[in-house]
Amino acid sequence: MKRRIFIRNSSQAGVALALMGGYACKENKKAEAESTEEVKSTSDIAEPFFELSLAQWSIHKMIREDGVDPYSFAEKAKNWGFTGLEYVSQLYNPELSDANYSEEAMAAFVEKSNAAAKEHGLQNVLIMIDGQGNLAVNDEAERDETVEKHKKWVDAAAAMGCHAIRVNLNGSMEPEEWKASAIDGLTKLCTYAKTKNINVLVENHGGLSSNGALHAEVMKAVNLDNCGTLPDFGNFCITRNEDRSCKEEYDKYKGVAELMPYAKAVSAKSNDFNEDGTAIGIDYTKMLQMVKDAGYTSYIGVEYEGSVLGEEAGIKATRDLMLKVAKELS
Repeated sequence: MKRRIFIRNSSQAGVALALMGGYACKENKKAEAESTEEVKSTSDIAEPFFELSLAQWSIHKMIREDGVDPYSFAEKAKNWGFTGLEYVSQLYNPELSDANYSEEAMAAFVEKSNAAAKEHGLQNVLIMIDGQGNLAVNDEAERDETVEKHKKWVDAAAAMGCHAIRVNLNGSMEPEEWKASAIDGLTKLCTYAKTKNINVLVENHGGLSSNGALHAEVMKAVNLDNCGTLPDFGNFCITRNEDRSCKEEYDKYKGVAELMPYAKAVSAKSNDFNEDGTAIGIDYTKMLQMVKDAGYTSYIGVEYEGSVLGEEAGIKATRDLMLKVAKELS
């Protein structure tokens, strides 16, 4: 997605947000940011062709295992040198799930998230939605119910000044059945989201959504300007063994190349690193070159999922690798 398109969508979404008490726009707090040690550490690196956002999943262990408040997300992201926030819906459970995602609970989530983002001068970019049903399930009634559940998150994204929500296309493992159901579910959700100026993005996130060619066919068939992809550098496992190891994996470079023409967000997945700071199993130079060649200039989200480095160290290692490669590609 071109930077001017992102800015246009964000400004449109701000209309909805203004009705809910203000949203987290990207305020000019350069002086404050430059006083932060973490930001200073990267100040000597040339400006990249993209903007840096942080996927909240990168701190899911802090939240789930260490009791870190999910509403501290903006503060942490600011201290680590990021300007954009990518929220993960499931990290606000049981707060939201126990309330059955009521209007009151969702409004509180929006209000607290906006306040934190505004305080730290960061941009709310998108919300990653999980656990709200299967958008590509064969049963139409279940599919329609899933669409309805996602509408609350479309509304929340609009109220937060985000440009998109990220959804999963879980469903059948039979290609033609999956495609038909995915096209129907996405079309219905995107039609609603368009009224809120929100994009609906599909991540390669397991099952047939990780088959880049099929995924791209769905995008082409839906053919709505607010329907797009969120290519993830690492999520190309189609089927898994009982021990969760990958049984069938799609070529990650082929997949990213197939999804980039429809991309309105990008996820820089990382796990572990070599001693020289390069990512193990993912060629970041090759990935970011494809992203750049596609003309993409908006946010790329750091999503660290490793287990060797702690979450903070892994986030910083991924950030630094991205900036290093961006400098080499400039």
